[in-house]
Amino acid sequence: MKQAKGYFGRRKNVWTVAKNAVEKAMLYAYRDRRNKKRNFRSLWITRINAGARLQGMSYSQFMGKVKANNIELNRKVLADLAMNHPEAFKAVVQKIK
Repeated sequence: MKQAKGYFGRRKNVWTVAKNAVEKAMLYAYRDRRNKKRNFRSLWITRINAGARLQGMSYSQFMGKVKANNIELNRKVLADLAMNHPEAFKAVVQKIK
């Protein structure tokens, strides 16, 4: 019942309904912790692709050259550079060309 605190209607004070609601909520939380990782990776790839295309490369060409040149920046950092520090992202592109 403590976990059902804040739920609406019978979900907060009827045992069987609250138990079912909490179990369902736990399943959603478990599933969506994994979906969140997928969504962020997709977002990072989109941002890197946009930044790379401004420099005349596709995403796959860019990532292939990043790996070939042993640049140890992950997608999260590259996406941040592409969005917030375009001059630094441009420097990375110039280094791999």
